Amino acid sequence: MGTLVGHVAPGFGFLVIGLWHLLNHIKLHVQNPKTYHSLPWFPSKIRYLELFLIMVACSMSIAMELFIGPDRHQPLDTDGTIPSNHLHNFEHSLISFTFFVYAIFAIILDKFVPKVQYELTQLLASIAFGQQLLLFHLHSADHMGVEGQYHMLLQVLILISLVTTLMGISYQKSFVVSFIRSISISFQGLWLMVMGFMLWTKNLIPKGCFLNLEEGHHVVRCHDLEALERAKSLVNIQFSWYLICVTIFAMSLYVTMHRIYEGRIEYESLTRYDQDQDIEAQKTMIKSFDPIDMEK
Repeated sequence: MGTLVGHVAPGFGFLVIGLWHLLNHIKLHVQNPKTYHSLPWFPSKIRYLELFLIMVACSMSIAMELFIGPDRHQPLDTDGTIPSNHLHNFEHSLISFTFFVYAIFAIILDKFVPKVQYELTQLLASIAFGQQLLLFHLHSADHMGVEGQYHMLLQVLILISLVTTLMGISYQKSFVVSFIRSISISFQGLWLMVMGFMLWTKNLIPKGCFLNLEEGHHVVRCHDLEALERAKSLVNIQFSWYLICVTIFAMSLYVTMHRIYEGRIEYESLTRYDQDQDIEAQKTMIKSFDPIDMEK
């Protein structure tokens, strides 16, 4: 993951899944405000397309971390042990593997339809987010300085995803919980993509800092403490700007979809009302029909 592609690719995956959930939760709530019930994943024309995509993305991530990325195309040393500079590859692959397990069992649970299908599926998602948070927090790589600041803010977003997923087990009818969870997943993906570009694009490195090659990986280092503190403050400002933009986007999306789908619901209700009125009018005409008057 310690490259531009290693952050942008998984970030794009989280962003797509988060937006997919955000759109579907809003639509579901607007169309069924009184009977809304959260779903852990959303079927499409291909019922398990979302889960299949998660499985494919996780498989590609694991292959990239353990076999494609390493110079020798395998993560182990010649004596069969894990070298220190490959520890983070195993950590990243375990995150992907946990989400893969979630997708597999989500399909299995949907096939068997147990009474606690929703609860168990949400629990699996919670375990995946918990594993992700744990491994990022106890990361073997040196997440200090500028990179550490990015990762600390990323952990905040993962924590929100974890907490809201756990809350979703008990509060299945809470749209707000699902809404926040979807936003946090989207933001998590966006922030990963931002990290990829900001940490591994030379022209975007903060003033007073530079890219330094350490153990086969480029790391952002700063010339002095003042430059470091400035760079970390810029990360905080950047996160705040993205938070504002994500908030504006999510609320605007909700308002727009509410107007679109609420209008459709009202139109359909009005159409049904008009049809009912026509049927009642036809019944009245039939009841008042007198064959004797017709003969006259």
